[in-house]
Amino acid sequence: MITTSMPEMRDALPQRGALIGLDTGTKTIGVAICDPGWRFATAGKTIMRRKFTADKALIREQIIERGVAGMVVGLPLNMDGSESPRSQGARAMARNLEDLGLPILMWDERWSTQAAERAMIEQDFSRARRAERIDSHAAALILQGAIDALMGSAF
Repeated sequence: MITTSMPEMRDALPQRGALIGLDTGTKTIGVAICDPGWRFATAGKTIMRRKFTADKALIREQIIERGVAGMVVGLPLNMDGSESPRSQGARAMARNLEDLGLPILMWDERWSTQAAERAMIEQDFSRARRAERIDSHAAALILQGAIDALMGSAF
């Protein structure tokens, strides 16, 4: 199941369980994981994109390793809320991950990369370190927004 509806996602999830957040780009996929209690999201690995089957295998490994119950995929929208060409790529990624059998929430990711960059600058990350970690930090912000919304409409 792929949805943009928080109630649908909440109904599809077990009472709790870790969630994985993905920030998909053309060259990388940022990965973040939240704790089973949905309190905080943590930046994980950044996957350098290759063939989709290899990317999917790495995502599957994270899902199994962390006991993930659902996925949140960043949906890059235009500032007016309309879909962008990049939105189609994120939706295609979600469709290709759907056979993993987990519910997938498409979550508005406007400003996630800029907010991640700003936070990393405040933490005095070097340019090189920011470049290698920006996508996973953006994934953590996307996931945190989704779990905050899930908790706001708690079970």
